[in-house]
Amino acid sequence: MQFERLYLYGVPLCMQAQYSPPMSQGPEAADDRRIIAGVLAKDRKATAEFVARCADWIHPFVRRRLVPRAELAEDLTQEILFAAWQALPNFRGDATLRSWVMGIARHKLEDYYRKKIHELQIADDDDCLPEPTATPAFEQQLDSATRQKKVQRTLTRLPEAYALALIWQYRDEKSIREIAKLTGKTEKAMERLLSRARESFRRRWNDGEI
Repeated sequence: MQFERLYLYGVPLCMQAQYSPPMSQGPEAADDRRIIAGVLAKDRKATAEFVARCADWIHPFVRRRLVPRAELAEDLTQEILFAAWQALPNFRGDATLRSWVMGIARHKLEDYYRKKIHELQIADDDDCLPEPTATPAFEQQLDSATRQKKVQRTLTRLPEAYALALIWQYRDEKSIREIAKLTGKTEKAMERLLSRARESFRRRWNDGEI
């Protein structure tokens, strides 16, 4: 079947599916029901609203977590939007539409992180780089609102796998065990990678050129 398509993010306008009303109640749930019912009924206005609203949620979230490859945010946003649109008939309203869409976004990001970190070769028996003691911990730098811009600039100068590993552990609070399991690496290998990533971050943070 040929679908007429919305140019914004490439999400199709038409869908043939049956929609079961969500279980949650309240103004937000009612608004979710309105939009979803409209999309599944092939309403152009509702579809445009769905795309615009979801893009506003997804794009900043994705862009912030794709450093140093922020230029990929547009493509991944489109991929997440299309996945959400395809899964829309299965939405049951156990959470808000926003929470549901952002769950899809997190899974897609994890897939990207997993692939990039898995591609990096890390030997378990490499010497571990020492942790600096004179520089504030990476997590402290990340959490300081006044340093956010410098943090982002520093991350863009790191090898992509290093930046993603740091973001995954500190911003998304993944444990080394979780990251190792998701990427198919050993915990020891991930400790090596994160140690190198922190050292690389420290050097660039302190070099005075950012």
